[in-house]
Amino acid sequence: MRLNPLPTLKSWSKALERPATEFTAVTLPVIFGELPPGLRGSLYRNGPARLERNGVKVGHWFDGDGAVLAVHFTDAGAIASYRYVQTAGYQEEEAAGEFLFAGYGMMPPGSIWDRFTKSVKNAANTSVLALPDKLLALWEGGYPYALDLQTLETWGTDNLEGLKNGWTFSAHPKRDPLTGNIYNFGVTPGKNSLLHLYVCDRAGKIQKHSTVEIDGVPLIHDFVLAGEYLVFFISPVRLQLFSALFHLKSFSDSLMWRPELGTQILIINRDTLEVVSGNETDPWFQWHFSNGYQDEQGNLIVDLVKYADFSTNQYLKEVATGQAQTIAKGTLWRIYLDPKTAVVQDQEPLVERGCEFPSVAPAAVGQPARFTYLSLHREDVNIGEELLGAIARYDHQTQTLTAADLGANRYPTEPLYISNPENPQQGWLIAVVFDGNDDGNDDGKSEVWIFDSDRLDENPVCRLALPEIVPMGFHGTWHPEV
Repeated sequence: MRLNPLPTLKSWSKALERPATEFTAVTLPVIFGELPPGLRGSLYRNGPARLERNGVKVGHWFDGDGAVLAVHFTDAGAIASYRYVQTAGYQEEEAAGEFLFAGYGMMPPGSIWDRFTKSVKNAANTSVLALPDKLLALWEGGYPYALDLQTLETWGTDNLEGLKNGWTFSAHPKRDPLTGNIYNFGVTPGKNSLLHLYVCDRAGKIQKHSTVEIDGVPLIHDFVLAGEYLVFFISPVRLQLFSALFHLKSFSDSLMWRPELGTQILIINRDTLEVVSGNETDPWFQWHFSNGYQDEQGNLIVDLVKYADFSTNQYLKEVATGQAQTIAKGTLWRIYLDPKTAVVQDQEPLVERGCEFPSVAPAAVGQPARFTYLSLHREDVNIGEELLGAIARYDHQTQTLTAADLGANRYPTEPLYISNPENPQQGWLIAVVFDGNDDGNDDGKSEVWIFDSDRLDENPVCRLALPEIVPMGFHGTWHPEV
């Protein structure tokens, strides 16, 4: 039997092939344009930064040890630090010089009998949540890790004055811009799993908790705040609990695509944390939501990136190897729901070009938003082999997409919107960009790019050089100057 050869290594693989190098309190040189004078605050980004130990690669992109980038925009310029989250598992593996734990896509080392005693490492590599007195590095399979907002020193796990043993806190909390309350969830797996629902105050302390019993062990990565409600779409992916629990297969390999189950919808009252309605619709998979809100009639509108199936998980597994070939195209959709019945009244595609990491301005979370910001695949590329290479703004009012194509072999992180405090009608989009072009540096380089949010089809207003490569990661946040 002849196997299809793997594709040629792409430029993005340079950013992942060796462990990232830390740096602290470095003033970033401006290499193009100038820093916007009103830009004050801090950018934080998280992502897998170490995908190899002692010649052994991780089993999935999600397994890499998390490292956080902070860029503080001050009167003295942009000052950056980049540090690994000093999780207990990271420290043990650093001391041993090898992998010791199970992961999302990794089996623990040792015989089948040895594996029974091995735990799953909290990689702290998915997202960040900036609170008034600390930064949380988030990983949905466990507790957050608290870091110093300025120096990124790791303080340790944080139970938010309410998390109990066995509870988890997902990597996608939602902050209500009107009240400052933070909503989140976690899943405790079992034959009948528990979906934990949390309401935290603006300091992150848990104020209210509730649970909802759900069938099996689904993969719930994100949810959406929409007006009075929290909305969950539970895609038909289910964990084979026995094989994952006893490390017969990795967590990733134990996840099965079950389209016959359909997509389950749960609508929760955000104040009482009680289930308002539930229903089932056609099967799809999603990692991320853009936003949700209620229209004038009280109906729910939810925007998300939909995949036809779970092949996206295989693609992300391949990314960790530096070579990818699985085509998994996500597109931006809008879903219309009746909150009283959770019935899908209608659904429509908004952006049919391959995309991911959708978001809105922080001030518009849970409310109608004119613009959605997202990452795109460049036009005319093989999306099975490439990473996202452009950022864009979708205008819901005019139904137009404006894209910033960063050029060949350049790979941006998720774009984040920053409001201009001096002009509320104007803002910026910021992204960390890995440039894999061979411009005298075979390893590539990383930069911070800043665009006027309404001029994405023009050059960025500023580009800043980072002193070391910062691998493409997952999620970040903007923390305004206070």
